[in-house]
Formats: sequence, C-alpha cells, structure tokens
Amino acid sequence: MKKWIIIVLLVGFSLNGYGQRERSIDREKLDAARVAFITNRLSLTPDQAERFWPLFNEYQESREELMWDLRGISKKGEEESISNAEASQMIEQRFSLQQELLNQEKEFMEKVSVALTPVQALQLNEANRDFTRHIYRMQRRNREKNPRE
Repeated sequence: MKKWIIIVLLVGFSLNGYGQRERSIDREKLDAARVAFITNRLSLTPDQAERFWPLFNEYQESREELMWDLRGISKKGEEESISNAEASQMIEQRFSLQQELLNQEKEFMEKVSVALTPVQALQLNEANRDFTRHIYRMQRRNREKNPRE
C-alpha cells in the first residue's frame, strides 16, 4: 500500500513539474533549434559544424555574461538616487564593457574565419538575428492563439 501512495505522489509531482516547465523556455530545445537554423542557413558541412559550434558556444557564453553586466548598469542607472559621480562612473563602466564586447567579437570572427568561409562568417550575424526574430514571431503567434497563458 505504501508503494502505491509513493508512486501516486511521485507521478503527481512529476506532472506538476512538467506543467510548469511548459510555461518557461526550454533552453535545450532553443539551443538545438538555433544549431539547426544556423547550420541550415549557412549551409555548414559536418566538418565545418564540428569546428564552428564549440567556438560559437564559447563566444555566446562570454557575451551573455557581459550583457548581464550591461543590464545591471542600466538597472542601476534607472534609480533616481544615484549621484552624478556614480552616473559618470557607470557610463565609463558601460563603455568599457561595450569595448570588451567588441574585442570579443573581433577575436571570435578571427577564429571563426578559420572554421568557415569568409562569406559564411559574414552571414553568421544576420543568421543569428533572423533566428531571434523567428523565435519572437513564434512567441507572439502562440500568445495570440492562447491569450490566457
């Protein structure tokens, strides 16, 4: 009898967790979709993809960290209680982070240009933006279909 109660509770908790997961972004599915979209858009060969994706993933991780830092500065800047000196310091921090982003992108493009053709490397940024636009459109359509969620 105890086994049945435990099984029912486990199934109940797993269904509850599954239902909650559907409302949030499934990062693995998003990353897999990005890989498929960009690989297809750039017409990557298996050899190119094998060399490219580790570079791209490493770049994305470091870029995301810097973007979070930039968001943090922007949020602090929205506070009315900051002084002019603090605001000036935050502006300098923002420029420093933006310069670091640019340096990382230059380094990334140098590495990627070895794995891809120059044309593919040039098309990469637009393919990544197109993927992001595609995801936003899908989310908008889903919200229009299911306005309660």
